[in-house]
Amino acid sequence: MTPPLAEIYLVEPWWMQIVKGLVFFLIVFNFVPITLMAERKILGRFQGRYGPNRVGPGGWFQAIADIGKLLGKQQFSPRYAQRFLYVLAPCLSVIAAAGTVAIIPFGPVVDIFGVQTGLYGIDVSVGILYVFALGAISFYGLMLGGWASSNKYSFLGAMRSAAQLISYEAAQGMALVGVVITAQSLSLTEIVEGQKGMWYFIPQFFGMIIFIIAGFAESNRAPFALPEGEAEIIGGYGTEYGGGRFANYYMAEYLEVVVISFLTITLFFGGWQLPFGIDPPHWVDPFVVIFKALFMIFFFIWIRATLPALRYDQLMSFGWKILLPLATLNTLVTAILVVTL
Repeated sequence: MTPPLAEIYLVEPWWMQIVKGLVFFLIVFNFVPITLMAERKILGRFQGRYGPNRVGPGGWFQAIADIGKLLGKQQFSPRYAQRFLYVLAPCLSVIAAAGTVAIIPFGPVVDIFGVQTGLYGIDVSVGILYVFALGAISFYGLMLGGWASSNKYSFLGAMRSAAQLISYEAAQGMALVGVVITAQSLSLTEIVEGQKGMWYFIPQFFGMIIFIIAGFAESNRAPFALPEGEAEIIGGYGTEYGGGRFANYYMAEYLEVVVISFLTITLFFGGWQLPFGIDPPHWVDPFVVIFKALFMIFFFIWIRATLPALRYDQLMSFGWKILLPLATLNTLVTAILVVTL
C-alpha cells in the first residue's frame, strides 16, 4: 500500500469542514480591505497628512469604493498576449496566498455541537512544507503575468520579482528550520503547543528577524518593493493589467501581508497562547490570534512608512550574503543546542 503524502491529525464531518472553511476564509479575506484602509490612514498620520476621509464615516468605506471601481472597469488584454496564461496568472497569485489560510491555527481541538473540531482548516504533519509549496505557486503567478503580457518591461519586472522571491524564500526556509528543530514537528498546531512554556521568539530571535525581513520581500513590501520599475515608469509584472485582474494582484499582495502576519505569530509568538501561563476559555483563542496578527500588520505598515527603498543590487546582496548565512548559522546553533542540552 502506498503511504500517504502527509498524515492528517483530525478529520471532522464534511459539513463541519465546509462551515470552518467559510468562516476562516471570511475572517482572513475581510482583513484585506481592513489592512488596505488602515495602511492609508496610518501612513497619513506618519507623514503628517490626511488619509481618506470622504467615503463613509471617517472615510472607512474608501477601500470598498476602490474595489468596486476596479471590478466595474472593462476587462482588456494586449493584442499579442497569451490570453489563457494572461488571465490565469493573477488567479495563481490569489490561490497561493489564500491556500495558506487553510493551515493557520486559530485554536486547539474543541467540542462544538458534540463534534471534536479543530479551530483551523487542516492540520497536517508537513504543515511548514505545505506553506512553502503554496509559496512556490506564487512564483508562477508573477512570472506568467509578465511573460504572457508580451511586454518586455512587464517581463523584466517579472524576472525581478522571481529573483527576489527565490532569494528570500531560501533564507526564510532556513529560518524556519530552527523552529522545526526546537518544536520537533512540522505541524503548526504542535509548534504552537510547544510554546506553552516559552514563546519561540526568545530562543529563535534571530530566526524570527530573518523570517520577518524575508516576509517583507516575499510580499513585495517596502523597503523591498522593487518589482515595479520606477526608473522605467511602469508597474512591473502588472503593467498590462487593469480592472478586476489588477485587483486580483493587489488583493494577493495584501493577503500575503495578512498571511505572513498570522504565520509569524503562530511560529514565534505562541499562536493562541497567552503569556504568563494564562489559560482562557477556548472561545477566546481565535480573538487572541486575531489581536496578535493586527499588531503584526501594524508593524508592516510602520516599516513601510519608516525605511527607504533599497537598490535592487543591495536587495539581492542582502538576501544572499547576509540573510542566508545568518539563517544557516542560526540553524546550526539551534541543532547543536538541542542535541547537547
